[in-house]
Amino acid sequence: MKFRRFYAIFRKEGVHIVRDWRSLALALAIPAMLLLLFGYALTLDVDKIPAAVYDQDRTPQSRDLIAHFQGSRYFNILDLNATYPSIERSINKSKILAALVIPKDFGRTVLSDGAAQVQLILDGSDSNTASIASGYASALIATYSTEVRDRELALHGTPKVKLPVDVRVRMLYNSELKSKNFIIPGLISVILMIVAAMLTSLTIAREWENGTMEQLLSTPVRPIELLMGKLCAYFVLGMADMVLALVLGLGVFHVPLRGSVVLLTVASMLFLFGALCWGILISTVARTQQVAFQLALLTSFLPSFLLSGFIYSLDNMPWIIRQISFIFPARYFVAILQGVFLKGIGLHLLWTNLLFLLVYAVIVFAIANKKLRPKIA
Repeated sequence: MKFRRFYAIFRKEGVHIVRDWRSLALALAIPAMLLLLFGYALTLDVDKIPAAVYDQDRTPQSRDLIAHFQGSRYFNILDLNATYPSIERSINKSKILAALVIPKDFGRTVLSDGAAQVQLILDGSDSNTASIASGYASALIATYSTEVRDRELALHGTPKVKLPVDVRVRMLYNSELKSKNFIIPGLISVILMIVAAMLTSLTIAREWENGTMEQLLSTPVRPIELLMGKLCAYFVLGMADMVLALVLGLGVFHVPLRGSVVLLTVASMLFLFGALCWGILISTVARTQQVAFQLALLTSFLPSFLLSGFIYSLDNMPWIIRQISFIFPARYFVAILQGVFLKGIGLHLLWTNLLFLLVYAVIVFAIANKKLRPKIA
C-alpha cells in the first residue's frame, strides 16, 4: 500500500463529507439528539405510578394506610373517592395503573388483631409496571402492618419483636439507581454503530450510482488503499461523535466515569473500526444506496439496540437469542462501557471483550478487502 494513493482516497472522501453538509450535520446531530431524547425522555425508573383509592371503611386505620401510599414517591394518588365503576373507567382510559380498595371492616379487623384484607387492582396490560407496582404496594402494606403491630405491643407493655433476619442493602456502582447512568453509556454503542455502519454502507454503493466507480477502476489504486482511505475518513467523523457523546454524557447528564479513559478510547476505536468495516462490506455487496441502507439497518443498528443488553436484559431472553447475541460486537462493547463508566474495572476483567472486538475488526476488515478486490481489479 502506497501512502500517496491512500491519502488521495482519504482526502477525496474527506472533501465529499465536508461538501455534503446535510449528511455531515446529520452525522453530528444524531448523537446529540439521541442522547438528549434518551437521557431526558427515556427512563427505566418506575415511580409516581398513577393510582386511585376506594376507601369503604373511612376509619383512622384506613386513612393511616392511605397516608403511607400518599407519602411514597412510588405512587401518585389521583382519586381518593374512587368506586369500582370509576376505577374500571380510569384504567380503561389509562388514567391510572393501580387502585387500592379498602373493605368496610378493615379498621375493626385491625383493632381486633385479625388479619385484615385489602385489594390491589393493577392494569396488567403494562405487565412490567404492574409487577413493580405490586412489589411497591406489598412493601408499603408490610411496613404499615409492622407499625400497627409495634403500636399494639407498646400499648400492652410488650417489647418490640426483633426480626430474625435484618437485611441491609448496599447498592454498588449506581447507589441512586438512576436509569440515565445505565442508558447513556450503552447509547454510545448505538451512536457509533449508526454513524459507522449506516454512513459507510452507502459509500461504495454511491460510487456505483454516481458513476465515479468507473473512474476509480481506471486508476492504479489498490483495494486496500481504497478501503483504508474511505475507512479513515469516516473514522475521524466517528471519533468526533464519540467525543461529542462523552461531553454530553459527562457534562449534561453527569454520568460518572470511574474507569480508565485509555481503555475506553481503545475499545471505542476497535468497535468503531469494526463497524466501519461492516458498513464497507455491506456497501460492496449492495449496488444501490437504498438496499445498502436497509441492510445496514437490519444487521447493525437493530442488533446493537436489541441484542446488546443496552435496554433489554439478555438473561431474560430465550436461549437461542442469547446465543445469537454473541455474534454482534455491540454486546461486548456495551459491557466495556458499563464496566468503565459505572464499575471502574480495568483490562484484567474486560480483556475478553476487548479481544473479541479486535478479532471481529480483523475478520470483517479481511472479508471487506476480499470482497472489494474483484470490484476494482
